[in-house]
Amino acid sequence: MALRGEPTARQLRLAVELRRLRDAAGLSAKEAAAQLGVSGPVISQIEAGIAGVSEKRLRRLAANYSCADEALIDALVAMATDRTRGWWEEYRGQLPTPFLDLAELEHHATFLREAQFLFIPGPLQTEDYARAVYAYRVPELPSGELDLRVQHRMRRKVLLEGPTPTPYEAVVHEAALRIMVSDRTTARTQMARIVEMSEAEHITVRVIPFELEGFAGAASAMTYVGGALPKLDTVVRDGPHGAAFIDSEAQLVAFRTLFRKVEAASLDPVRSRDFIHRLAKEL
Repeated sequence: MALRGEPTARQLRLAVELRRLRDAAGLSAKEAAAQLGVSGPVISQIEAGIAGVSEKRLRRLAANYSCADEALIDALVAMATDRTRGWWEEYRGQLPTPFLDLAELEHHATFLREAQFLFIPGPLQTEDYARAVYAYRVPELPSGELDLRVQHRMRRKVLLEGPTPTPYEAVVHEAALRIMVSDRTTARTQMARIVEMSEAEHITVRVIPFELEGFAGAASAMTYVGGALPKLDTVVRDGPHGAAFIDSEAQLVAFRTLFRKVEAASLDPVRSRDFIHRLAKEL
């Protein structure tokens, strides 16, 4: 099997989980290779995500690692044997890899939860809003790449508007609603779009108003992506140099707690829709 030049985030996650199973078993890579009957580099290549692993070999590895979690093994097999080439592959070589990784992650998500405080969450953005956000980048993007990024963001909405939509919950701070990244027309259209989407059964939008006392969670912005099992969840956070994908069990527990705190501080969905309606009328 040819080695991959650039594994995707999903392929890397499979590699990480297999390494965690080996570590839990107390085996070295050399010992794991010997038990599997392969050369030493094979395990290292699998655990680096640059080599794939068949279902048969993965199940043998799990048995050698004394893993009795059948649900986890089945989920890892699904990750290892998945051959999906989704719409995001059209952008490979044209957009930075994290754009593709996020779209692939969302495609396989069992649910999504977002908490945003300065920007409208990506899946809820209108085209004009997204264009204004990307156009503010320094250095400025060439017009062709700007168009590609906006197009990619709009196509991500398939997770909410496709034939099998993903359950989605967003908590948005009033600051994100009030900051006009473009003009008033764009802001009004954006708010109307949020209200419209929030009326769908699988979409929940909550608002945290400025007037809320005792809220110190503005640094808790996140996209929480549900995996096939809780231990396969992923948190995505934007950083100065691009998106960071977080998957350690301790951090996942912490971010679940953070999201519950942010959610508890927000208005209920009906009051949130009314709040956005009132805010739009003020513009």
